Amino acid sequence: MNKVPVEIFSSSDSAIAKLGAETAALILRNDAKGQPTVLGLATGNTPILFYQELIRLHEEHGLSFANVITFNLDEYAGLPPEHPESYWKFMHTHLFDHIDIKEENIHIPSGTVAEEDIAAHCAEYEQAIIDAGGIDQQILGIGRTGHIGFNEPGSPKDSVTRAIQLDAITREDAAPAFGGIDQVPTAAITMGCGTILSARRLVLMAWGEKKAEIVRQAVQGPVCDQVSASFLQEHDNAVFYLDEAAASALRMPSQV
Repeated sequence: MNKVPVEIFSSSDSAIAKLGAETAALILRNDAKGQPTVLGLATGNTPILFYQELIRLHEEHGLSFANVITFNLDEYAGLPPEHPESYWKFMHTHLFDHIDIKEENIHIPSGTVAEEDIAAHCAEYEQAIIDAGGIDQQILGIGRTGHIGFNEPGSPKDSVTRAIQLDAITREDAAPAFGGIDQVPTAAITMGCGTILSARRLVLMAWGEKKAEIVRQAVQGPVCDQVSASFLQEHDNAVFYLDEAAASALRMPSQV
């Protein structure tokens, strides 16, 4: 049996349609109450379709992001915002440049903060989330190491925003985008598992057969720090949105 709710869709498009509608409804409810919506955002290939759907809802249906505050999960250490592989660049290219969000409401960890200032920068990031009222909806992907954010194997459940060394598998997966493993940063700043789990709603998306085995471990394996996504099993408002390929390794009830 699954230890966390799982919704399996015939395609990623149908999953994205549902998630986009959920996010839009959240924003509209909070707008009606006169309060901001705080979204936690992820990068990588997985959420690109979701960001395209948010842009569509903005352009075709007038969904406003003027009262939305965002916090990104992570950023590579050593990359300035203008670097083509920085997450600052990714988010502006795939979402922020196309909607009416206020620049001051966008929060992304800095990849260029001096080493001696990293601890203070991370503490400020944590405090900014608290000051915003906490994250209403956190969007997640999952890496081959089972990480959420860059919480690599061994990340404690109560960890907070911090610098972290990237796993060799994570760097290997990023190598094509950077033009070779030697160009991939070795470290990053990431929200911690505890920071992520403090969000009121968690939605983890995964597409494709390559994610099937790690999804199985996260959903049906033991809760452990070797697969940080497994911590979602203990959250009271988390869900996995999967296409059929990403769900293909899950044991069905008759198989358990």
